[in-house]
Order: sequence, then C-alpha cells, then structure tokens
Amino acid sequence: MEAEREIANKETEATEVPADDKVASLFQPDTLLPAQFFDNFRRRTFLEAEKRLMLAILEDGVNSYRDNLFATAGKKKRDFDDAAAWIVEHDRDWVFSFENVCDALGLSPDYLRQGLLRWREQNGKSARGPGAARAVRLAS
Repeated sequence: MEAEREIANKETEATEVPADDKVASLFQPDTLLPAQFFDNFRRRTFLEAEKRLMLAILEDGVNSYRDNLFATAGKKKRDFDDAAAWIVEHDRDWVFSFENVCDALGLSPDYLRQGLLRWREQNGKSARGPGAARAVRLAS
C-alpha cells in the first residue's frame, strides 16, 4: 500500500504545474476569433418597447438639433430651439427628459450634450448657414 501511495504522489508531482508557470499563465493573452469577440457586444434580446420609444425620441431630438442649426425663422427655428432647450435642460422630473432618456439607454447625458454643443460651435463658426458656403463659391 505504501508503494502505491508513493507512486500516486510521484504522479501528482509530475502533473502539478510549478507556481511560476501558474503566475505566468495569468498574463498570457486569451485567443479569440473576431466572431467570438463581437458576439459579446450583440444584443441577445430586443429592446423593450419603452427603450425603443426613448431611442426614437433621442434620435429625433438630435436630428432636429443638427438639421435645423442654421434655421432663422419658422417651424425649423422652433424645432431647433425646442431641441436645444431639451438637450441643455438638467431636469429629471419628466420621464422623457434628456437626462432620463440617456440614462435609460445607458448613455452619458453630459458626454452627449458636450459633443452636440462642440459640434454646434464647430459648424456655427465655419459657416453662417447652408447658403454661406455656396455664396463664397459663386463669388470666386
């Protein structure tokens, strides 16, 4: 029996991995196929109806803000003003406020707001309106 124990001990010692090898294996990269990597990011379930509605509201607000930036009067100007007011408002009392919509969708409202305001500054400085670039081209 003792001989069997010695043989068993020698077998386990031979199959055991030294501590240095265990630590080194922690820092080796895992090998993944691109399909395996991107499968983690795909949605496995469809958005609930409320989140789809919130996404549509956010998309409409951002599009109204960007599409009507240069409007000076009329409905387009009102659309831009409404979208701009909605985006800069920090109120969380209303279910569909910019802050609540972004939070529900897992987006940072401050990050999105800063990006839109930066976009407005860059596009507002480069041209005064959609016709401004055309007028410059015709004049030269």
